[in-house]
Parts: sequence; C-alpha cells; structure tokens
Amino acid sequence: MEIPDFGVPPELARRMSMAERYEYLRDRLTRRRALVTAGAVAGGLLTGCSGGSGTRVARPAPPASVTVSGAGLAPFGRHLAFGADPMRQMRVSWQVPLPVRRPYLRVGVRPDELSRRIPAEVRALRTPALQGARPAVEQYYCHVALDGLRPGTTYYYGVGHDGFDPAAAPHRATVTPFRTAPAAPERFVFTAFGDQGVGPDAAGNNGALLRRAPAFHLHAGDICYADDKGQGKASDLYDARQWDRFLRQTEPVARSVPWMVTTGNHDMEAWYSPDGYGGQLARFALPDNGVDPRTAPGVYAFRYGNVGVVALDANDVSYEIRANLGVTGGRQTRWLARTLAKLRAADGIDFVVVFFHHCAYSTSTHASDGGVRAAWEPLFTEHRVDLVINGHNHVYERTDALRGGEVGRAVPIGGSTDPARDGTVYVTAGGGGRELYGFPAGVPESYAGHPADRESVDSFRWNRSGHRTAETVTWSRVRYRGFSYLAVEAEAGAAPTLRVSALTPAGERVDHFEVRRGG
Repeated sequence: MEIPDFGVPPELARRMSMAERYEYLRDRLTRRRALVTAGAVAGGLLTGCSGGSGTRVARPAPPASVTVSGAGLAPFGRHLAFGADPMRQMRVSWQVPLPVRRPYLRVGVRPDELSRRIPAEVRALRTPALQGARPAVEQYYCHVALDGLRPGTTYYYGVGHDGFDPAAAPHRATVTPFRTAPAAPERFVFTAFGDQGVGPDAAGNNGALLRRAPAFHLHAGDICYADDKGQGKASDLYDARQWDRFLRQTEPVARSVPWMVTTGNHDMEAWYSPDGYGGQLARFALPDNGVDPRTAPGVYAFRYGNVGVVALDANDVSYEIRANLGVTGGRQTRWLARTLAKLRAADGIDFVVVFFHHCAYSTSTHASDGGVRAAWEPLFTEHRVDLVINGHNHVYERTDALRGGEVGRAVPIGGSTDPARDGTVYVTAGGGGRELYGFPAGVPESYAGHPADRESVDSFRWNRSGHRTAETVTWSRVRYRGFSYLAVEAEAGAAPTLRVSALTPAGERVDHFEVRRGG
C-alpha cells in the first residue's frame, strides 16, 4: 500500500538511497507540520550527532521531560542480549508505556536478594501521525548493561521505576533468571530462525524455543514487520505499534534467553535515521564490537564455548534490495575478514557460525543474492566457516557443503561433513512465523520422511545491476515449506561436533546433519 500524496514517488524511490529517502521524508514532514505531533523532535524524528567520519549518526531522542506516576505502569517486552563477552556481560532491555521516573534494574544471585540497583538508559522513539494511515506513537525503551558478571552463573533480575519495585509485593513474580556462558561448556544448544512477525505461528515457534531452553537464540532479521514492504522506502506503510505487539509476544522467551538479532530488509525503517537503523538502535542493546554500533547495530561477534558467532548486515551488500547497498563503504567486509581470521586462530574455538538475512543460496521466492556471494563467500571459503544461517525466504532450505559455489560434498539428511575438507553448509531458516513462501514450479519439497532428491533445480540469483540471472543449481538438498526453527547442539572434546536439526513447532524433525572437525 502506497501512502497517497505523501511517500516518495515510485520512479524517484528506485533511484534513491536509504539516506536520500530519509531526507526526502524529513523534508515532507517539515512542510506538512499538521502531520507531526507535538512530541516529535524539530527537524527530525531522532536527535543526532556527528561521528568521527563527519557523517551524521542517528541517536535515539531523549525521553520527554514530563513523567507520570509509575504505580500503575508495568514494564513489558523484556529481552536479553549478550555483550561482546557472554561469560561476563549481559544487556537487559525493556519498554515502558509512558515516561516514568528513574527506571532501573535490580539484580542478584538469589531471587529474594536483588541487592544491586542500576539506573537504566532510556531511548525514546517518536513516530509522527500520517493522516488516514496511523496515529502518532511515542515509545520508551530502557537498557542496562551488566558487566563484570561471573561465568556460568545464574542471576535473577527485575526491572522497575519509581512506583514499581520488582523486589516488593505484588511485583516479585516478575523476577526472572538468566545464565552467563560457562567458561568451557562440554555441550550446549542454540536456536535460530528469521522472518518472524506477530501472530499465532510466530508465538508457536517462541513456545517451542522456550521448551528447548537454548543457551541463546539467533534471529536472522525481518524481526517484526512494522515496515510492510521491506524496500527501505519512506513510502512503505509503517506501524510502530507492531513493535509493542512483537516485544510482548517475544517476552516469555527473550526475558531469559539472549535474543541475538541482526538486520533484515524489513528492519530498515526510514522514519528514524538516514540509514534506517535508528529504530534498531533504540530497541536493542547488542554487542558493540562490530564495524560501528551506532551505524551498523546488526554487525557484531561473540564466542560461546567452542563456537564463534558472527552477525552481519546483508543490506550493505544486497543486489536485490539496494536501499543500503554500500552503506559501510566496504568496512563491514574488511571487519569480517579480520574477525574470521581471529576466530579461526583462537584457542578452543572449533566452529564458526555466521548469520545474516539475505540468502547466499536459496531457490525460493527471493532466490539467491549475488551481492552476498560476491562480497562474503570467498571469505567463508578461505576461513572454512562451518555453518551459514539466513532468513529472507520464508521456508526451510539447506544446501550440500559448498566451496566456491560448487558442491564439495553431498550432505544427505542424516549425513555429516567436515568443512575443512568439504566446504560450508548454508541454511535458510525463514520459517519463523511470517506467511510462508514456496519453491519453483514443479520442484517438490524434500525433507525427512519425504525425500525427493533432484539432480538440479532451475532458479536465479540477483546480479549487480539489480536484475535476475537464471541459474541451474545442484546444491539444493532439503526443502520444506512449513514453520520451523533451527536447533544446533554443539559438543566439544576430542571429536567436536555440531548436530544441526530443523524442527517444526510441534517437535517434528524435518532435517538433521552433523558438522565434524577432523571427521
């Protein structure tokens, strides 16, 4: 749906970058003052500051100066994330429905002794009204960085503000545990999916994750779909209230399981900053060891046990959706090369897992992104990345082991592979809860209990000019059109192994394989 007489004209939008669309939108808002609420920031929707490069860096706006009594205002939408060191750092985030006085977090090693009280940082977002499309929305996100924690320790926390104390009745029931990463876990499980949104299927996947009790969850982007079209355009219909719904839906699992997100195309929100990432900056507190946490919040790395995890922002290299193509000026790819080299050289790291949104290899609706392949596949091959997890296509699809785009080893359901010898397995885990896609006409699904191997599949990839190039592929091993999530069991020791399973919310296994080092 285009916003009449307000959004960027389609013929103009096709030629504009994300930053140009933001400036266009801001100019239209300035001239149509009737659409801007009294709470909006003059001259823009977020405050800003200059980064070291001289470019304008979006920063969340300060909270409103007028606050209300907090006695009847319950925090909601709690979600955790690791810092750069999961053994010693945890980030706790939540939302309050209105400005409150002195929001804070209480934390301790026992639920009845929350001795530490830490003030929260508040990041506010103000989204103006659009006539006939949406009301004005103000949102207030609170964040606390916990550092100096003990490895492998269970902590308890509660969040509150003046008038709402989680350590006092009747709010003690809101106190929740989390656990830091052990120094050297012998075995642990993490989960992953992308393309979640809000609804019963998305909530069903959350429930499945909660029953699985993973050490952490990887969200491969397209988080809540507040932006309807995902083109990074100011003309996209945008409903900020979808984030309230999403965070309420996700809270039962994300309040105790670190929810590690990256940035999808639907997460570029032109309302808040020139690069579209102001909303993500306000809502999430993620590791700050990537390219620049102010301008690329979905880019970071962390280590949990014998697994190194790298999050990337594929909007930077996508040939298909070009609103932020080249937004980091190549810095992300250079950072990726350095990070993969460090992880591969680190003692005790057996496996490297990379996750991002756009697909390097898929045959479903969006197919494969040639920009991702051109920028990053040579690095994945050089540094022997073990597993790449994508979203974007709302299906489950898995490749054989690939080296330089060619099949290095067929990996059937139940099979195994050694990336040092065979190459990297790519998984599309886009069945997080949004409406499902399909596969090319005449191409059957092929999954556990229903195999339908084919020698080749006709598909396409996006090329540098933003058009489709047909290709016939031999790497599409497993295809499943249904809601699902990925569960990965990592085992250390003499024979380190990743046991990868694709599961439906009901627990049915549709794929499984093993990644072994030296096997």
